[in-house]
Amino acid sequence: MSKPHPKPIPAGEIRGLALDVIQHDRFPYLATIDGDQPRLRPVSPVRTEDFTVYIANLRGYHKTQEIAANPKVELCYLSDTHDQVRITGVATILSDRTTLESIWNDNPLLRQYLGNIDNPELIIYRVDPNQVRFMREWAIEYHDVDIDPKTSPAADA
Repeated sequence: MSKPHPKPIPAGEIRGLALDVIQHDRFPYLATIDGDQPRLRPVSPVRTEDFTVYIANLRGYHKTQEIAANPKVELCYLSDTHDQVRITGVATILSDRTTLESIWNDNPLLRQYLGNIDNPELIIYRVDPNQVRFMREWAIEYHDVDIDPKTSPAADA
């Protein structure tokens, strides 16, 4: 069996390819740290804005304690063709009421499950990226993705 040779990706296309993977993967994996043990689980983001991801959570879930102890997290998205995007960032509890209300209003499952926006069990984490990487299937090499759309090479085109 010969080694696969993925075609090169022009720098101006990396950001768009990464955003496409994120848009189509409904259940990325969230990695946290539990003491000295990594923990990984699928999550269903309630909103995504470029590479900033919002994740609903309940106070009683174990990841709540993990993120409180160490807010550094990583999300991994995988496409149907096995391209992947990894977002390394910091999770903080969303405190902006306007954004919280917007997410609440856009998510009927949250409303049905939790009843009201002031349910004390509800936590929305905002994961702010500090690094985003994209990799084609079989490429075995990550491409750093420009997080800021204003400085992306595609923005100049």
